[in-house]
Amino acid sequence: MASLKELKDRIASVKSTQKITKAKKMVAAAKLRRAQMAAEAARPYASEMEKVMTSLACKVSIDGNSSKLLAGTGKLETHLLVVATSDRGLCGAFNANIVKKARIEADKLIAEGHNVLFYMVGRKGIPIIKRLYPGQILKHFDTSNVKAPGYDEAKAIAADLTDLIDEGKYDVAHLFYGKFRSALVQEPTMQQIVPIAVHDGAVAESEGPGDYEPDEGEILAELLPRNLTTQIFRALLENNASEQGASMTAMDNATRNAGELIDSLTIVYNRSRQAAITTELIEIIAGAEAL
Repeated sequence: MASLKELKDRIASVKSTQKITKAKKMVAAAKLRRAQMAAEAARPYASEMEKVMTSLACKVSIDGNSSKLLAGTGKLETHLLVVATSDRGLCGAFNANIVKKARIEADKLIAEGHNVLFYMVGRKGIPIIKRLYPGQILKHFDTSNVKAPGYDEAKAIAADLTDLIDEGKYDVAHLFYGKFRSALVQEPTMQQIVPIAVHDGAVAESEGPGDYEPDEGEILAELLPRNLTTQIFRALLENNASEQGASMTAMDNATRNAGELIDSLTIVYNRSRQAAITTELIEIIAGAEAL
């Protein structure tokens, strides 16, 4: 059994840890509100932009000169998985769930005979991907030098992805991020971002030729890069809100667990102290009787 001093030191250590987790919970809660508002504000624009681009993809004529962001490369050999995680830990299973979603898709594509490469955003997913898929990380976009990735980072990532497909590094790109539902629920999400995914329902809704002002080429040259940036920007905002929600929940659980451990250790300490006092009294009484 641990000595009284060891128990006392351990209680003090857990109390110190509890103060840290409680402070981090309060910080995450303060950041969560702003992050949640930003994510929710971006959703309508990003969703409508995605619908518009899907509609255009159904109507425009695609030929050899079409943008690869719209038409792709004409092949489905190499898939690029853009995995967006955070740069900080202490947020429960948030990062692990996103990486798990990407791993499931990667294993599925590899089983189908496709090549898989990774474009990592944030640091937390890199060790797992590097261990399980050695040599398959095409690029890492570093976001550790900003408080929270924003539009400038989304624009830079979109430019990277455009350059990479123009160089023939990949044929299809999928984006993985955590969609914010609540502080308790963050949903790992996959979205095809290059080329624009066209669903059967969208084809039915978009039948018939479209009329465009100005011409089709000018519209697509403007909208395709903007759509890619917008979808990535939404993912970064959703990730930020999800990270703060997961961090707040994890720190709340850690604070409560620390409290329970303190209570348990205090009981053990009091019992050990009482036993020591009782032993001393017995020794004193036995010594007095011996005299």
